[in-house]
Amino acid sequence: MTLLSPEHVANAKANVDAFFGVAGKAFEVVEKLVALNLQTVKATLAETQENLTKVSGTEPQQWFTLQAGFIGPSAEKSLSYGRQVFDITSTTQAELTQLALTHYERYNDRMQALVEEAAKHTPAGSEAAIAAWKSAIAATTTLCETLQKTGQQALQFAGSNLDAVTASKAVRSNGEQAPVATGAKR
Repeated sequence: MTLLSPEHVANAKANVDAFFGVAGKAFEVVEKLVALNLQTVKATLAETQENLTKVSGTEPQQWFTLQAGFIGPSAEKSLSYGRQVFDITSTTQAELTQLALTHYERYNDRMQALVEEAAKHTPAGSEAAIAAWKSAIAATTTLCETLQKTGQQALQFAGSNLDAVTASKAVRSNGEQAPVATGAKR
């Protein structure tokens, strides 16, 4: 029966810690999204009740006018909700990326140390195999860095698109509220 070395125990502990770190982040996200959804449902129910109260004492012809007044605030709330979901998911993505990067860096360091140790104890003529290992490690590192940068760019792109939609909505809202002069003489 073999006993685990202190290094194996430390590695196992690091892996367990990484797992619970990711699991904890996942539960935090679920908790935030559930809280946001409960808040949204509660606000929607209150707003619906208020709107029904307004509509109940009106003539059927006025319903359409009132209904049109409900659309603008609903669209703004929908954009706000989307922004909050985006903020939660982008923050979580950044935190999970950092956890994965930290774990990968530790793993990469261990692999490089293993290759260096193997290089010391290999027979003559195995330099090509060691060079191939080192090249594979370098390629994997480059791939991980590229994937991380691509993920960040995609997140920035999505954020800028959401900002553009929000700004566009704000401009349209301000344009609709501003009085338009008609029939002005020059």
